[in-house]
Amino acid sequence: MFEAVAFYLFAFLTIAMFYITVTTSQALYALTALAAGMIFISAFFFILGADFLGAVQIIVYTGAVMALYAFGMMFFDTTREVKEKKGNKFIVVGLATLAAVMVVAIFMAPIVSTNMVAFYPMIEGAGNTQTVGLVLFTKYLIPFEVAAVMLLVAMVAGIVLAGKKMDLSLTLMNAEQIKEIEDKDKKVLS
Repeated sequence: MFEAVAFYLFAFLTIAMFYITVTTSQALYALTALAAGMIFISAFFFILGADFLGAVQIIVYTGAVMALYAFGMMFFDTTREVKEKKGNKFIVVGLATLAAVMVVAIFMAPIVSTNMVAFYPMIEGAGNTQTVGLVLFTKYLIPFEVAAVMLLVAMVAGIVLAGKKMDLSLTLMNAEQIKEIEDKDKKVLS
């Protein structure tokens, strides 16, 4: 009975937090609601008895990823209007579908394969952390490494894109400021 009540409570709270994240126009409210939603997701792991995964959810996602998001938000002016460029929808949908199919195939290959044998047998009496480590670094090693490479590529691409936008905005800002200073100097000299 307790598990059912806790499940429905945390499910409602998680959905509410992610709804606030998506619908709010304030960046700080969105980040706070996203962090709260991730903490509520960790409650599901604790209810299921996966204490290690619950702790990892809190430490990695709520701690590290949210700190990264907050740090990234400091670089962007969230008060100005954003104008989107309309690209070719067919290319975007095609590439997204191709990427999704590739990710599913990469992650399903070790699971479906019968030839995959763990290097280390499961140890009786091993704790949750040891069991997760053994499975993660034997049967699921390739998907784990692919996910790490994909995150690295996404991070580098984000830095490159943000760097180009920041350099352009700083250049335009500095050019305007230089023009204002030159105009003031001309008025003073006149």
